[in-house]
Amino acid sequence: MKSKKSSLTLSNTHYIVLAIDPGYERLGISVLKKEKGKDSLMYSDCLTTKKTLPHSKRLTYLGTSLKALLLTYRPNALAIEKLFFNTNQKTALLVAEVRGVILYEAGLVNIPVYEYSPGEIKVAVTGYGKSDKLQIKAMVQRLLPIQKKIQYDDEYDAIAVGLTHMAIYRAVN
Repeated sequence: MKSKKSSLTLSNTHYIVLAIDPGYERLGISVLKKEKGKDSLMYSDCLTTKKTLPHSKRLTYLGTSLKALLLTYRPNALAIEKLFFNTNQKTALLVAEVRGVILYEAGLVNIPVYEYSPGEIKVAVTGYGKSDKLQIKAMVQRLLPIQKKIQYDDEYDAIAVGLTHMAIYRAVN
């Protein structure tokens, strides 16, 4: 298993993280790159699955899509939001299965996975652990130039996960 330091020095000039806000109906994804000390957004999207599909087909679609992104961008790390259990346990279990697919795909390409709680993400991006969606969106837009219209909060959340990883990883290394 690679140490944190070795994965950062693999490319010497840049560091790429694929960041995910997990969900089975909507899964936010972003790819951020740090080059010469500056973060930039290489890619972001919100993968959506049809409610009419069986859950197994939804998982297959998300896994296949993730595999393609991992092979395309060849990230040094994968950052993902930790599962937050709310009152709907059925939803939490379905999202946990999505996380399993994500962790499996990351394992297949042997990249380290870093998990961040919702509170850690809010503090890293806004400086306040109880920030709401609008505050996170506003700070993401201030921190990174985004050249496209983003439809779903899940995509902003994935970008926030990536920014969190870049900030914490920079502090450690």
